[in-house]
Amino acid sequence: MRLGGKIVFLTEADSPSGRAVIRRLSAEGASFILNSASGGGAIREELDRCLSSGRGAMVVNIDTCSRNEVDRMLETASRELGDVDILVHNNDLAEPGTIEHGTEDWFRRLIDHNAKSAFICAQAVGGRMAARRRGKIVFISSIHAEKPTGSSFAYSAAKGAVKMLTREAALRLGRSGVTVNAIEFGPVEGDDERFRSDLSLLYEHYRTKVPNAQLGTHDDLAEVVLFLASDESRYVNGADIRVDGGFLMHYMDAKMKQAAD
Repeated sequence: MRLGGKIVFLTEADSPSGRAVIRRLSAEGASFILNSASGGGAIREELDRCLSSGRGAMVVNIDTCSRNEVDRMLETASRELGDVDILVHNNDLAEPGTIEHGTEDWFRRLIDHNAKSAFICAQAVGGRMAARRRGKIVFISSIHAEKPTGSSFAYSAAKGAVKMLTREAALRLGRSGVTVNAIEFGPVEGDDERFRSDLSLLYEHYRTKVPNAQLGTHDDLAEVVLFLASDESRYVNGADIRVDGGFLMHYMDAKMKQAAD
């Protein structure tokens, strides 16, 4: 198994991306520290599958923007389960707001949840990895680190910050055998509503803006997470891997493949 004996800290286990990552990585032998706002209730099926197959799983509910809470959790996990080998940061909060009318509290909430938490977790976990001279950090980010949403500029700003955090952390932690990479994830079912905009047409007929007219899934995302978490990605560091089916290359509806009825 590609992740046998490895311990994964997943920062947002209850989300669709979190559940997909648990399923895929546990199938490859990983054990988990799962940050779950529901206390494990929302991931009961995935958790039962992990435990029944002999994998270790520790469920926590911490504020990933608090260095003290993250440190305390890591100390407890080290005693009960072991040291973290792989950090998967998948915090992802999008709320509508504009440059004209977005409030300071709204801006801070999105920056904190998406970007500050990435910094705190990378600093806390990365420092421990560097001391052991090995480790993998994977940030699940968004294509909106590259392209504005037209509906939530704070979300785009936060994902852009994660993009540069990836590169800075890769440069520093890479000297100690820790790789740091980001996945810029593209549209899935429901994103037309999530990023509905009165300014941008990006998500209008968005399925046909993927060249093959098929949206991706969180299972597609989990496959790339597995690659970056495994030894096969030894020579990948500081990369932004776009997983969007070619969505951002779209520029003209009439020239794209149309979905079958």
